[in-house]
Amino acid sequence: MLNNRKSPRIKTVLPVKISIGTSTDPVHTVDITDTGAQLGGLRTRLEPGMTISLRRGSHKAKFRIAWVRQLGPNELRAGIECLEPQKDFWEVNRSSDTRADGEQDSNAVMTVLSHCARSGW
Repeated sequence: MLNNRKSPRIKTVLPVKISIGTSTDPVHTVDITDTGAQLGGLRTRLEPGMTISLRRGSHKAKFRIAWVRQLGPNELRAGIECLEPQKDFWEVNRSSDTRADGEQDSNAVMTVLSHCARSGW
């Protein structure tokens, strides 16, 4: 199978805030690219083509919903494409990391869990 992606996917869990209209919810990435991401932990109904805002640290950008999949009764996954490309939006060092992947995954999961606990999720 050929990979038609413009940039490679990086599996990483990052806490982000999604805004749709006046509603803001904490969610997380499943993987990221230079031009988009896959979001997990979604509980808000989304449709392909919708425009959303994401906030990651001090960065904010608009994204378009490319696809949505139902994972469970109360959880969705969505693929998003950035409408306002920014350098370093994800605030992730994309160069080769010297830590083991398992350590990165563990740290990312702990970050998401602590964020969710602070926000009452």
